[in-house]
Amino acid sequence: MALFLEFLTQQWMLALALMVVVTLLVLHEARKSGPSVSPQQAINLINAEQGVFVDLRDSADYKAGHIVESQHIPAAKLAARMAELEKYRDRPVVLVCKMGQQSGAAGKQLKAAGFSRVYKMTGGMMEWSNLQLPVISKS
Repeated sequence: MALFLEFLTQQWMLALALMVVVTLLVLHEARKSGPSVSPQQAINLINAEQGVFVDLRDSADYKAGHIVESQHIPAAKLAARMAELEKYRDRPVVLVCKMGQQSGAAGKQLKAAGFSRVYKMTGGMMEWSNLQLPVISKS
C-alpha cells in the first residue's frame, strides 16, 4: 500500500489522467444507451406521448408481476423481436429490467436500430415495487 501511495504522489498527473479517461468512457457508454428516467418520469413520458414500457426480464419474472400494458420482450430475444416495436420508433420507449442493470445493452441495440427516444428506468422493477406502483401478475 505504501508503494501505491508513493506512486500516486510521484505520478499524480498520470493517475489524474487515468481517472478522467475512465470517467469520460463511462459517461460516453451511458449516453449511447439512452438517458435514465425515474419511474415517475417514465410514467409521465408514456402517458403524455403514447410511449411503451418494454419489460426485458425473463418470462417467470414477468408473470410474477409487470407494469400495466408493458410489452414483454426478453433481453436475449430483443434483436429478433425488434419489429414488434416498430410503431414506437419515434415515441418514448422505456426499458425495464429487474434492477436497472440490463437495460443499457438493450438501449444500445435500439439506438443502433434507429429508435430515437430510448430511456432506461432507474432501479428497474425493484424500484417500481419499492414505490408501491401498480403491477399485474399472471398466475
